[in-house]
Amino acid sequence: MRNVRDHAPVLFELLDVSLARGDRRVLDSVSAEIPVGATAIVGPSGAGKSTLLRLLNRLAEPDAGTISYHGKPLAGLDPLALRREVSLVPQLPALLEGTVESNLAYAAGLAGEEVEAERCLGLAGLDPDFAGRDVAKLSVGEQQRAMLARALAQKPEVLLLDEPTSALDHAARDAIEATLAELRRELEISTVLVSHDPEQARRLSEWVVRLEQGRAVACGPLESVLA
Repeated sequence: MRNVRDHAPVLFELLDVSLARGDRRVLDSVSAEIPVGATAIVGPSGAGKSTLLRLLNRLAEPDAGTISYHGKPLAGLDPLALRREVSLVPQLPALLEGTVESNLAYAAGLAGEEVEAERCLGLAGLDPDFAGRDVAKLSVGEQQRAMLARALAQKPEVLLLDEPTSALDHAARDAIEATLAELRRELEISTVLVSHDPEQARRLSEWVVRLEQGRAVACGPLESVLA
């Protein structure tokens, strides 16, 4: 496999980033690069993976250190504009009441886009007839796909994926992974995936940041970090 960093520009760069909650330091002087492409943030539970992900679109702010996006300080970017370009798909579905299409329309409207429900559903692996379905009647796997479709309605440049298959059985997990791989082939979109599963990182990423106890202990191409 190619060395991603030799070919892809840097998407995010973190320099000495720290964040504490109470007297616990969740992230401790993290320095890492995330290139354009498919990146996985891996590590055990409590390592700070989801917190790091939330920093990338300013859903959380660091106590110290700097983060840049395409070479620009993240702190200087408008949070709402940033979140339309860098869209987070959370670990647990958080859809609005109503239909799948109304959720897509809401997200598209926030980004000033016309909703393309059939396209977004197709990219997320859902049939067009899901547009009219009540989100409360979807399975967990279908809700996760609907969340992905909602994120895609904003036509983001980056998808932040927080353990997107953790609540799914093996069959649903495999289906979501296939959908994410297909997205990477269909769209010029970068993904940053949080996972506690190194094997999932192998399947879905080219570049890996490994966290342990809030520290970045390794950062580099998949084959070297997860050798």
